[in-house]
Amino acid sequence: MSWGTELWDQFDNLEKHTQWGIDVLEKFIKFVKERTEIELSYAKQLRNLSKKYQPKKNSKEEEEYRYTSTRAFLATLNEMNDYAGQHEVISENMTSLITGELTRYVQELKQERKSHFHDGRKAQQHIETCWKQLEASKRRFERDCKEADRAQQYFEKMDADINVTKADVEKARQQAQLRHQMAEDSKAEYSSTLQKFNSEQHDHYYTHIPNIFQKIQEMEERRIVRIGESMKTFAEVDRQVIPIIGKCLDEITKAAESIDHKNDSQLVIEAFKSGFEPPGDIDFEDFTQPMKRTVSESSLSNSRGDGKSELKFGGKSKGKLWPFIKKNKSPKQQKEPLSHRFNEFMTSKPKIHCFRSLKRGLSLKLGAGPEDFSHLPPEQRRKKLQQKVDELNKDIQKEMDQRDALTKMKDVYIKNPQMGDAASVDHRLAELGQNIEKLRLEAQKFEGWLAEVEGRLPMRNEQARRQSGLYEAQNTSAVNSCAQDRESPDGSYTEEQSQETEMKVPATDFDDEFDDEEPLPTIGTCKALYTFEGQNEGTISVAEGEMLYVIEEDKGDGWTRIRRNEDEEGYVPTSYVEVYLDKNAKGAMTYI
Repeated sequence: MSWGTELWDQFDNLEKHTQWGIDVLEKFIKFVKERTEIELSYAKQLRNLSKKYQPKKNSKEEEEYRYTSTRAFLATLNEMNDYAGQHEVISENMTSLITGELTRYVQELKQERKSHFHDGRKAQQHIETCWKQLEASKRRFERDCKEADRAQQYFEKMDADINVTKADVEKARQQAQLRHQMAEDSKAEYSSTLQKFNSEQHDHYYTHIPNIFQKIQEMEERRIVRIGESMKTFAEVDRQVIPIIGKCLDEITKAAESIDHKNDSQLVIEAFKSGFEPPGDIDFEDFTQPMKRTVSESSLSNSRGDGKSELKFGGKSKGKLWPFIKKNKSPKQQKEPLSHRFNEFMTSKPKIHCFRSLKRGLSLKLGAGPEDFSHLPPEQRRKKLQQKVDELNKDIQKEMDQRDALTKMKDVYIKNPQMGDAASVDHRLAELGQNIEKLRLEAQKFEGWLAEVEGRLPMRNEQARRQSGLYEAQNTSAVNSCAQDRESPDGSYTEEQSQETEMKVPATDFDDEFDDEEPLPTIGTCKALYTFEGQNEGTISVAEGEMLYVIEEDKGDGWTRIRRNEDEEGYVPTSYVEVYLDKNAKGAMTYI
């Protein structure tokens, strides 16, 4: 079953059929593309849905997630996020394994089809040319035969006429012989052309066309096999993520099975239990006898133990019968805002001293302060200033490294003018010089403040004492002074004592805020392509072929920050190393 033998005369139909096959392949590619877009859109909507119902940080919703049912719902949201990720995997795999591969294959298929049909048209044009030559030779032979017959008849007529001279008869005879010779030559040419055409036609229909059609058939069969394989891949891509999707669904089921209604009920009790006893029965009071009306000892008023309220039948009771009945606030309590009461507290004369004493600690909480960090305690101020100086020194080093790199580039341009104009970097060098000078002045300013603070601080062995304890002592003394201000001349406290709340700034607030900075995590690895001698401050020397860890990418200045071990790190030119970034790096440092 070969197209070359069975379809030898269906060139045009084969051309249309193969074009239809390519259209089917392109239609399948378009179908897969739209499927990938749907998968991405679905994954995006699932992620947004999961994010929408995630609990907001520092909100009341976080408290609600202590219940097993809400924790199970949170686990479901997280699993749905992973579920969405699997649909993204489906989209990526279909794009790379089907869409991309088939798109390239279609381009190759079009080129191959174009080449085969070009060869087929060329063969057809050749056989048509041979046919035209045969027809021309045949017509020429036919014409020469007719002219030879006419010349022979004319000669015989002249020879039979007695009035014609002998010379005219001889001339007619020669003309007849010439025409007969031309007819013989045309006959020989026609015979040769016919044999050549028959040979070409045989080769055309039994050799050339079958070979071309066989190639077209093989091309079409490869296309059919390829689209079948792509459909299998289409199903396999889905099948590969089914175990992971099943695992996500299993985790959702597991989370649902972890819901404990008894535990949630107990949590409700712990959250809202008031501790009051239910009110007891009220005793009957007989007003017909002159007796003292008392309230039952089992009532809630007596259970409170204040002994100040009496129950009057038919009147208003000052006792609290039901703990869930809210007591209305007085108009003053309802209308008076909290800010007004706070201002009244701050402006009261006995408390001004307390407020001024604690103002230093409260400013830390508000996060506001002058440039020299003078609002902080001495040790914390020193840490802040040292941190600022280190940051400025790093900025200065980066600017100097850029200046050194540009200086080297300028030297190269001077030695090799064809590589670039040396004057083009002068503006940037001047700008870097100004930046370095500004940064140095800024660093000197902070170094001066740092020296001032270090001059006031005790020795390092004395600094080992808890700074928080010293600061707490200052606050404690401030509170004690407040207490003294509240005393009356005879040594007794005034009534304002019961209205104030002791304010105390914990020392741990400062300690937690200024912990030592942790080392940067590794974000990938790199391989040194060339040897680099790090002679400047902040750089590190590497040997060709050495493997190191990347802790900071190139920020556009041409330098990458790397680490050899826990103690050796620095910058190297980005062009000297080949970087392999780890997209899944979570900050864990591992050394080989």
